[in-house]
Amino acid sequence: MSAERKGIMRSLGEFVGHVARAVASDPTGPRRTVVREETVERPATTADGRSVILRRTVIEEVEVRPEPDPVNDQRS
Repeated sequence: MSAERKGIMRSLGEFVGHVARAVASDPTGPRRTVVREETVERPATTADGRSVILRRTVIEEVEVRPEPDPVNDQRS
């Protein structure tokens, strides 16, 4: 048989979640786009001999801010 289908309640829950996220977001705020994401992991040993993993994550983003409307920005 084909892959298991989602139920109507799950689909409805996903829909409500998308709508709630859209209502909570600020459409006039700056838009961010992730340009590059780099993660570097390195094993290390602590002073007491325990093994740990050191992880560094660098995320580069581009933020596009809306330009002010010159017509509405004039002061009288």
